[in-house]
Formats: sequence, structure tokens, C-alpha cells
Amino acid sequence: MSETGPDTAPTWEDWPIAAAMLQFSNVTESGGSTQDQDPEGWARTLSEVAGAGFTEVDPTDSWLRVADLSDARRAEFATAVKEAELTVPAVSTARRSVIDPEHGADNLAYGHRVIDAAVQLGAGVVSFGFFRALTPAQRDALWFWTAQGAKDPDDIDTWKLAVARIRELALHADEVGVEVSLEMYEDTYLGTADSAVKFVRDVDHPRVGLNPDLGNLQRLHRPVERAEAMVEKTLPYANYWHVKNYYRSEDATSGHIVTFPAPMESGVINYRKSVQYAIDHGFRGAFCVEHYGGDGLSVSATNRDYLRRLLAQTRGVGARPARTGPDPV
Repeated sequence: MSETGPDTAPTWEDWPIAAAMLQFSNVTESGGSTQDQDPEGWARTLSEVAGAGFTEVDPTDSWLRVADLSDARRAEFATAVKEAELTVPAVSTARRSVIDPEHGADNLAYGHRVIDAAVQLGAGVVSFGFFRALTPAQRDALWFWTAQGAKDPDDIDTWKLAVARIRELALHADEVGVEVSLEMYEDTYLGTADSAVKFVRDVDHPRVGLNPDLGNLQRLHRPVERAEAMVEKTLPYANYWHVKNYYRSEDATSGHIVTFPAPMESGVINYRKSVQYAIDHGFRGAFCVEHYGGDGLSVSATNRDYLRRLLAQTRGVGARPARTGPDPV
């Protein structure tokens, strides 16, 4: 399989580590939408991100759909980003599955707009996933992942449709010089390490890689593959990486499992080993730090600093080797 991403690594000091915008609402204090907010309103939010010490931001579309701004409005947003002394290494989409039974075609068209918007913002990657809108039960839960969400069907024709639509986005991305990253998420075609690797191989395009958001899977209140095994299978295919962590407790006697958000250095995923493994196997992409609950921005900033320390201690950063990921099971 062809490689993705640059051939050389940035230094630990300038490796892009973006803040996700998960902790910011898409509804303003006055009850309006961030889509209609004036540039000064965007600037206030972006100044919070910069004030937490970030130099990069991923304008996650759960906060602002940059793809649905007019060219003039998107230029205003780009100016606000620049004035906050931030850059945009990637743009992530959320709950916009291109195989959604009702909205798949619309989401595909939206995906094309996101790719064009990413170019205008100077981003090199767009992250897509197959996860869908939260169900009422998920919206009512303290932690939405403790309630069952939508599932991708066990159907070869739908799988082939997903492959075809992602390849279509990849062809567009190739034309404009950006990459497509596919976010791992439960009960989707990217819901296990093996399935995610198989999907990327089926798409078989050099612009397509994985966003191995292992936290999305390790937080589930059900048996899951150990994080160490997921790392070994997926990181050789990564071109962007959402990073977050969770405390996870499993009672082997009762089968009871409980999880909740943790700082990166404290949870069940060993990021010290995972980051070293990723770099040793060619990862050169940007990171995006996330956290749910409480002061998510401050925890994300703590995660950024921890990640920066790990990057400073990594060894063997050199030319990117060819991908040699394990065969899917």
C-alpha cells in the first residue's frame, strides 16, 4: 500500500498539536448559532484556545461548520484564526456519515465542501467518520457512550458503498493536495482495529489513512481489544491522530465495566509507548488533543504539554518507512 503523509518529521518543538473544539457549544450565549456569529464572537472563543497555550486548532464542525460558511465569511474566520496566532493543521467532521440511511448523499456533498474549505484554511488533513447523530438516550446520558448508538449494517453492499464514497472524497482530496483520515468509532466499519485496517486497504488510495482515536473504543462499557493490540495494528496506517484517555475498570467476576475520562498520562492507554511506536512506524501527522467533561480546554492543554514531553523523548525519528501493517483478521 502506498504511503501517506510527509517523509520527514517535524521537531518535537514544532510538531502540530491542535486543540479540538468539543468543549465549545455551537449555540451562543444569546441563543444564536455560531454559524451566524460575528467575527468578534469567533475571535473571543479562539482567544481562549490561544490563551491556553495552543498554537494550532482543529475547528471541529460540532462547533462551527467552516464548510457551510460563504467564501467571505470563511475569509473572516481565517482572519480571526490568524489574529489569534493560531493555525489549522486539520479539520474534523463529526456525525456526518456518508452512508447515513437518510442523509448519506447530503453528507457526501458536505464532505466535498469540507475538503475545499480545508484548502482555504491551509489545513492538510480532513477527518471523516461513519458515526451518526446521537440518539435521544445518548443525549440524555451523562456520558453518551454508555448508551447504544446507531450501528453500520453487516452488509457487503453498504460496505462497498462506503468504500466508493470515501474513495470519491480521496480523489477530490488528491486534486487539491490534502489527505483524508478516517476516525475509528464503535459499531461502524471503523469500529475495531481489524475492520479499520481492512477498510483503508479496500479504499486503497495513497491519500487515505486512519485517525486511530483509541479512546473512542477504550471508553466503551463492553469488552474491547486491549489498547496495545490496537496500537500495533492501526498506527502504521495513521495520518492524523485524535488523542484522549479514559480510566477503565473491568471486574472479571461480575463482568461489570466502568469508564470515565482521564488525562492522557493517567488512563488505560499507555501513550508513552504508543507515541514511540507510532513514530517508529512512520507517523508524521498532526495530533489533536480532546477531553470530555469539566474544563475540557485546560485538560487538553495539560495533555498537549504531556504529549510535547513524550515527543521530546522519542528516538529514531527519521525517514518514513513503507507501511507494513498486520493483515486484518
